[in-house]
Amino acid sequence: MTWEASLGAVVTPTGGVCFRVWAPAHRELILILERSGHTPLEVALVRDGEYWQATVPTARAGDRYRYRVDSDGPFPDPCSRSQPEGVHGPSEVIDQRAFEWSDSAFTPPPREDLVIYECHVGTFTSEGTFEAVIERLSYLVELGVTALELMPVASFPGTRNWGYDGVALFAPMATYGGPDGLRRFVDAAHASGLAIILDVVYNHFGPDGNYTGAYSSRYLTDRHCTPWGAAVNFDGAGSPEVRRFVVENLLHWAHEYHVDGFRLDAANAIIDSSPYHALAEVRTALHAHPRAGHAPYLIAETDENEVRYLGPTSEGGFGFDAVWADDFHHVVRNLFHENREGYLGGFEGTTAELARTISQGFLYEGEFDPYPGRARGTPAREQPWRQFLYCLQNHDQVGNRALGDRLSQTAGRDDILAATMLLLLLPQTPLIFQGQEFLASTPFLYFTDHADEMGRMVTEGRRQEFAAFTAFTDPATRDRIPDPQAESTFLQSKVNWRETETVPGSATLRYHSELLRLRKNDAVLCDARRGRPAIVAAADDRALFAQIETPAGWRAIALNAGDSPTTFEAPRARTVVVHTGEDRFGAAGSTPLLRAGRIEIPPHSAAFLSG
Repeated sequence: MTWEASLGAVVTPTGGVCFRVWAPAHRELILILERSGHTPLEVALVRDGEYWQATVPTARAGDRYRYRVDSDGPFPDPCSRSQPEGVHGPSEVIDQRAFEWSDSAFTPPPREDLVIYECHVGTFTSEGTFEAVIERLSYLVELGVTALELMPVASFPGTRNWGYDGVALFAPMATYGGPDGLRRFVDAAHASGLAIILDVVYNHFGPDGNYTGAYSSRYLTDRHCTPWGAAVNFDGAGSPEVRRFVVENLLHWAHEYHVDGFRLDAANAIIDSSPYHALAEVRTALHAHPRAGHAPYLIAETDENEVRYLGPTSEGGFGFDAVWADDFHHVVRNLFHENREGYLGGFEGTTAELARTISQGFLYEGEFDPYPGRARGTPAREQPWRQFLYCLQNHDQVGNRALGDRLSQTAGRDDILAATMLLLLLPQTPLIFQGQEFLASTPFLYFTDHADEMGRMVTEGRRQEFAAFTAFTDPATRDRIPDPQAESTFLQSKVNWRETETVPGSATLRYHSELLRLRKNDAVLCDARRGRPAIVAAADDRALFAQIETPAGWRAIALNAGDSPTTFEAPRARTVVVHTGEDRFGAAGSTPLLRAGRIEIPPHSAAFLSG
């Protein structure tokens, strides 16, 4: 490895374990080392600047340990690599060198070839484990995706959670399979040819089981606030060590687990007023310590439409590879099912808006957005298309709806197939949310497993969250919102794989596979992803015609979301390559008519054309 861990419990090459923890203001730290059948061993750590450390020659992998801090505790390690008894229990020593990897021949796909599939380990299979996801890897390869994005797997309280309440950020969740389970999973994914992207959270810590405050009050700051409480301290006193904690966490996932990329949750809530932003530091560190010659992909989730994320660090940017460009989702959602409440309020849902979004990358480039009540966005028209991540569904856009309903519950299948053609054939980077590819009927609900008062607060807060929405102004209606704390809410969210074996699931799955085959093999589509050729998009009432031209040729996507046929001038079109109404896709709709330089598109359909 080109990088060596320095935080937490690290098994040394010569034997024994080095324990190291940041606790700048404390007078004494005592390591309590536990081994089955033995009396706990207490070792006083020695101060090393703001850190405390001790190397214990007799310690080994599998030992449990905690720290007593100035007579308080004992507490788990904030950099624990394993929490086998939950986030409130003792930490476990893990030998980061013990696993025998077999992925030395694997090379992650180029950034322009990413087709991302987002999944939640706990609901993707009935078992809810890394091992069970391995059984689905061949399915994902056949579908045509190139990268699997895991919602956060860092340890969280209880046994079920989305993962954004993580508190032991170095420790893979025990109920998923823990450290060895994650390593086996990544190794198997690489053997299948799939890259692994991990969702990570640095904008806040979870409210239950966060023990960083026992070691230092400087992990968090009251100088900034996030929607989830106090912000992580990236720019105040002690922030260099907090930034080190975050950088080491990312390098630990990349080197100890061979993770190929990261999606940083709510990057806009990583607040840093210092001259050198923490996000730029993250990018620099990951490129300075690549694993096997590959610097991980970096993707930012942000609603800012801010080009700074994509600009080079040498020019004040953050150097990320892509950003979630949710304007595309918001326009499509309102095009097929108007909902002008909340953050969707600034989107009319017209094909004119959709054409503008596709041609620009973002819809908002500095215009006033009524939802935040301010101007939002910057032009990013010089950036390669691959840097805009588009989706029709994701965990937020499904799970943050009161009933966790998917697009297939609010839009017709024909319209979804039409929108899917845009998603998968445009040069922007597509993301598919688990089950979307076969029109999964199961919801994806918000679920947690907090204890006692915290659990009651989550239940009540979830229902109050929707009080301002028209459909839930009546308290009796709000009471029908599934309780996040109920195990049944979690179980309802598990993907039903039997739906892939029957129509319409099987036919819709075939459609997605065919489009991804075209995306991979079509010379013009491949060419377009490697740069920024213009996308000329024209709109007519509820129809859209998007053209792409590169040195390799000309292609177009024609979409009609209206109830009547529509016709576009298409003098360069020679062939209808694929359309949504084909029998093989279970649609049996009308065929587009291509004649005399014009293309007539039937209602609620789309076609891909070549010249």
